Amino acid sequence: MFRGSFEHAIDDKGRLSIPARYREILKRRRERELILVDPLFDACIVAYPIKAWQQIEQNLLSHGNSDKKFREYARLISAHAVESTVDSQGRILIPPQLREKADLRRDVVIVGVLDKVEIWNRERWASFCAQERDPEDYAGKLAELGIRV
Repeated sequence: MFRGSFEHAIDDKGRLSIPARYREILKRRRERELILVDPLFDACIVAYPIKAWQQIEQNLLSHGNSDKKFREYARLISAHAVESTVDSQGRILIPPQLREKADLRRDVVIVGVLDKVEIWNRERWASFCAQERDPEDYAGKLAELGIRV
């Protein structure tokens, strides 16, 4: 699982160094390919290890084409999904269209979120973290999942 957050910089060529802790996880899993997507709901880019992405694709396929919302979501998220190989120096290339969509400039925050990694503009991440939240909203949802906090 991916945990923690790290401040990094995107170079002039659009390359981003993956934190060593995350590279080690990928190495143990024998995965060098990440799928980069615009999640549609958040102001970041999401990097899925290939196996996690394949599970998402299977879940979408299992719902078939009968539901318009599933078709639209599958179409939108797949249209801009990009494969990116972790190079020998532990970097991935983030294409310009995805960098632009998430307003990724030089300074970014890489956030581990269980089975995936999010890449945020540093200011947007700080703004997201600073938002007021009602702990009771989270406690109720977590309790529904059997998670006690």
